[in-house]
Amino acid sequence: MTFISLFNSKKHAGDKITMVTCYDHPSAKIINRTKIDSVLVGDSVAMTVHGHPHTTAATIEMMTLHTEAVARGTNKPIVGDLPFMSYRKSKDETMNAVHNLVNAGATAVKLEGSDGNLETIHHIVHSGVPVMGHIGLTPQHVYTLGGYKVQGKTEESKNLLIQQALELQQAGCFAIVLECVPSELASTITSKLDIATIGIGAGPYTDGQILVWHDMLGIQDEFKPKFMKRYLNSAELKQKALDQYTKEVEEVSFPGIEHTYK
Repeated sequence: MTFISLFNSKKHAGDKITMVTCYDHPSAKIINRTKIDSVLVGDSVAMTVHGHPHTTAATIEMMTLHTEAVARGTNKPIVGDLPFMSYRKSKDETMNAVHNLVNAGATAVKLEGSDGNLETIHHIVHSGVPVMGHIGLTPQHVYTLGGYKVQGKTEESKNLLIQQALELQQAGCFAIVLECVPSELASTITSKLDIATIGIGAGPYTDGQILVWHDMLGIQDEFKPKFMKRYLNSAELKQKALDQYTKEVEEVSFPGIEHTYK
């Protein structure tokens, strides 16, 4: 099932859509055995995997490499993030970036914001590639937004986000991520759109949800936004396993006879 038919059918049936970010082959293989609907190879990889302070450090080479790894591990639909500035320079550079992600295994691409992007979205869609929009807190604009803050709290910003959502739908987006906006606003936007909304920090009334792999599984514990729920404390489990390994090596209880060739 394509992204468009999957998301449309779930929205109009009232069934929730589940997404999670993914950046590597082993994680993709795990996701492939679950009921998760689709994955996003997000530019958050610059922070979660590469240790940068912001997503703006992601490059198209980085996104292509991680998309290829994920695509080799899952047959679920994959959205590939267009990284910072990759769709703001020229049409040729934009389409080269889109082409790279599609060749790497993405079945759709995502870009942030609507201002200056509507014609670009229209061109990408009419070139045969589905586009997911992203409004609210857009991490690639962290410097102009003044940090990671909830968006849409004033009447003016609320009306602007509603307008942006409608413009993205008109431009051809098949779905829109709503990040860090009040739940009432997310509900309003969702009700006004024929396309699906995917929330992250946007409350329960969107058509679906997405969380970052490293956050929800507790692989890192420094980033603790209000909207994030940790379903597993992986960091603690891994630390305990490594300490146990060290202890057994020091005690010469590993490797044991069962681990030794004769």
